[in-house]
Amino acid sequence: MEEKPIIAFHRTRGWQRLESRIKIFDFIMNLTTRLLSMMLLITLANSCKGQETENKDNKKVNSSQSNIEKHQPLIYRNSKQHSTLNGSVSEFVWQIYQDKKGNYWFGTNHDGILVYDNNSLIHYTSKDGIGGNAVRAIAEDKIGNIWFGTSNGLTKYNGKEFTNYTIDDGLIDNEVWAIEVDNTGTIWIGTVSGASKFDGNNFETLEVPKPNVPNPDPMLSKNRISDILIDKNRHLWFVNDSYGITKFNGNQYEFFTTGNGLTDNNVADLFEDSQGNIWIGTFYGGVSKFDGKTFTNFTKEGVIMGLETYNFCEDRAGNIWFSAENYGVYSYNGKDFTLFTVEDGLATNTIQIIYEDKKGQIWFSTWEGISLYDGKAITDVSDKESWTK
Repeated sequence: MEEKPIIAFHRTRGWQRLESRIKIFDFIMNLTTRLLSMMLLITLANSCKGQETENKDNKKVNSSQSNIEKHQPLIYRNSKQHSTLNGSVSEFVWQIYQDKKGNYWFGTNHDGILVYDNNSLIHYTSKDGIGGNAVRAIAEDKIGNIWFGTSNGLTKYNGKEFTNYTIDDGLIDNEVWAIEVDNTGTIWIGTVSGASKFDGNNFETLEVPKPNVPNPDPMLSKNRISDILIDKNRHLWFVNDSYGITKFNGNQYEFFTTGNGLTDNNVADLFEDSQGNIWIGTFYGGVSKFDGKTFTNFTKEGVIMGLETYNFCEDRAGNIWFSAENYGVYSYNGKDFTLFTVEDGLATNTIQIIYEDKKGQIWFSTWEGISLYDGKAITDVSDKESWTK
């Protein structure tokens, strides 16, 4: 590896959240649709017989961590279809990004990309040149190109047209899960089959070693790199599917697993705050903060609720935001955690992405639409952004 990369910007997601191979996803969607149809027929039949249906209250959750069973994370399940952003999105928004020009980009789970250019809301799909209609990562390089990690390649938008790069161009796998861009313009890409880096002309496959983990349980692939972080010290952090974290400082590798501090080897999200702390969200072990020496797991200590955590974001005031699946969104001011739920205005307690825009608004993409926090209250996006109506 040549010159150590310098981070040019943050991938906010956070979580960086966060689903399956497009073929597997399509199969699951079709299978789920059939099962739901069968269940609906059974329910209707039972209703005709006068049987009482069960009324489930999805707003209440059990706060006892010991009572939460290990489950398939919600981010990998089929989502209900809903309509937001002027009816243009048929499935949930996975990524939100505002570029240097102020344009808002929305990557969806199965419906391509939307962009608001201060005049209109434009919808792009694979028919317009993007690789795949599942968009899992959005990034911008130093000259203003917008990069998209999709279910069928790495896509670049130069302001006029889309260019898609695939395995035919040297990419290790077409199913892209993560993108980071350093100040040299090098693109670091995490895929279902490993990692690549791209200098604008050529792809190079990266050998990312994995630690020895007893009984690993990959969600998709033992070689999947689902997240990449370049920290302030120019070190690379790779999230391995069920193999914890691999860190490379330019000379040697370091591994983080349950054997030396992680509460769960199934890591969902990595984020570095302005103080240099690394925040780690997991699927089954909650959220931890790593100061370079010590892990502090807030879930294990009972400070917060929820085992499935990700979507880290630091706002301009230094507050750390993240989601806890089924519980809502937490904000941490350095001393206290504040939980926001549907009772505070969130559309649902299931969040796909958290993002702060140039106005200081915090965006929450949920399974029931998009909510906005202006520092005082959480409201529906249509109440704050007139162009969504």
